[in-house]
Amino acid sequence: MEMKLMDFLLRKQIRGIVIDAGHGGDDSGASGNGIIEKDYTLNISKYMNDRFKDLGIPTYMTRTTDETLSHKERVKRILNAFGNRDDVVVISNHINAGGGDGAEVIYALRNNDKLAKNVLESIGKEGQNMRKYYQRRYPTDPSKDYYFIHRETGKTEPILVEYGFLDSPKDDVNQLKNNVLDYAEAVVRAVAEYANVPYTPPKGENTYTVKKGDSLYVIANKYGITVDELKAVNNLSSNLLNVGQILKIPTKEEVTPSEYEVYIVKSGDSLWSIATDYGVSVDDIINLNNLGTTVLQIGQQILIPKQIESEKNVYIVKAGDNLYSIANKYGITVDDLKKANNLTSNTLSINQELIIPGYSSDEPIEKPDNEITYIVQKGDSLWSIAKKYDVNVNDLKSYNNLSSNLLNIGQTLLIPKTSDYQTYIVVSGDSLYKIANKFNTTIDKLKSVNNLKSDTLSIGQVLIIPN
Repeated sequence: MEMKLMDFLLRKQIRGIVIDAGHGGDDSGASGNGIIEKDYTLNISKYMNDRFKDLGIPTYMTRTTDETLSHKERVKRILNAFGNRDDVVVISNHINAGGGDGAEVIYALRNNDKLAKNVLESIGKEGQNMRKYYQRRYPTDPSKDYYFIHRETGKTEPILVEYGFLDSPKDDVNQLKNNVLDYAEAVVRAVAEYANVPYTPPKGENTYTVKKGDSLYVIANKYGITVDELKAVNNLSSNLLNVGQILKIPTKEEVTPSEYEVYIVKSGDSLWSIATDYGVSVDDIINLNNLGTTVLQIGQQILIPKQIESEKNVYIVKAGDNLYSIANKYGITVDDLKKANNLTSNTLSINQELIIPGYSSDEPIEKPDNEITYIVQKGDSLWSIAKKYDVNVNDLKSYNNLSSNLLNIGQTLLIPKTSDYQTYIVVSGDSLYKIANKFNTTIDKLKSVNNLKSDTLSIGQVLIIPN
């Protein structure tokens, strides 16, 4: 053991690390929302102690049980651990209260901000908000530190780490409950780097350090996972990465099944609004996430069941597209297209993704040039449709693989295009009168053959023109 310590002293910049679990025993610290500070700080400290030992760094814990310590006894243990030296780092772990949000790191007046800054930024990389790193002075004597952990610990280099607010109005509560040991690991990583100790992640955990030119897609592809899985395990809310950022690479056990995707709850969200956005039911979300309440917390991760890809086809909107031209392309109605995509207007954007109901292929289905699609209306029969398009009833049945003469309203039929018809694409300024006059036909014939209920036309609309 002595040889190990001597080897460490010869190679490293710090002598040892004192880990202080804030509060304890009769002093519970802050409490609320199912969080008791003294319990959290002890768990953090025990985890941190094990991890520093894994890295070969000598450690000492001020308390290892739910013990009441006076501040004098706590200081005594700190100074006796490795001596009153400036190469001893002290980490005092705490959970904040007071209605703020994010992590804080406070450092002593006698020290520079390098360690505190590194620790806070490292916690930030794990997804926690970074509130600030700072020094706090004694009100009646600004030359002295406010906290005894800074003021009375001699020459050591102490930092007081507040991992988040247990009464946060934002997302800290959920993050503390789910991610606090990730934040503890972030402190371990920052201190190791500060001490020039080679850092290795916990056993069973893979990490990747972001390099210039990297993207989430590139990294995800490298490890055979999805971008969503990579974002979920790293608590990323955007696709932006920083050079030097450390990402966790999820193990097979951590990967969210491909039939689910992860949604991070934002301000204003409700189960109903999320369910509506993803086209699933509220019950689906409740059952999948084992929710006992409909109340959501900002920052909460919700699993969303993915729609089965084989049930939908996606079309990418191009310049010149409109709802009518796309619906006509697939032989569906504009209303069906709007309903499938929860559209409240007819406005489209270039590169917008539209779900095409009723198709399962990955590529848009192009109709042959000799085909016309017809949507069955109330009162239609095979005979009336065949007569309208001057085709034989048997040909119509054969062309659509129909075994009977029965039709359903809304059913799509393919009509073989004959030489009697041509198509015309509506342009700006067109009207039925103008088009009918252009092709020497009547408005009634145009409306009849195109199943038009009004005289209104849309730019890009495709019309069948009878000769």
